[in-house]
Amino acid sequence: MIRNNKFSIIISVVILYLSLANAKTFENAGLFDIKYLDKLVHFGLYFTFTITVIFEHRKFFSNTRQLLLTALIPFGFGVLIEFMQADFTATRTGDIIDVFANTAGIFCALYLWLVISPYYNHKIK
Repeated sequence: MIRNNKFSIIISVVILYLSLANAKTFENAGLFDIKYLDKLVHFGLYFTFTITVIFEHRKFFSNTRQLLLTALIPFGFGVLIEFMQADFTATRTGDIIDVFANTAGIFCALYLWLVISPYYNHKIK
């Protein structure tokens, strides 16, 4: 099971670290001074996570319902991390806007897969 999900596990561990690390670590980095950059990062991380989960399980989808149920994995993970930020960290807070950014990334990944999967499935056959 781990071998089939190794990239999803790696991405989830990276997201977990970035989400629970001390906030001052990222303030000191100061690479860009872009308003709402953290929301774009949430979007990108969960887009990448969802695409990875979908790609690793692409052979098991026989309908869109299964794809949508698979998307609950990154969604639940994101909500859990927001609760963990609120409860277990001193420098982080859980934010509902972060959950919206995560969800937007998940939906964009789902949409992209639904657009390219007919072509992808056609090429395999």
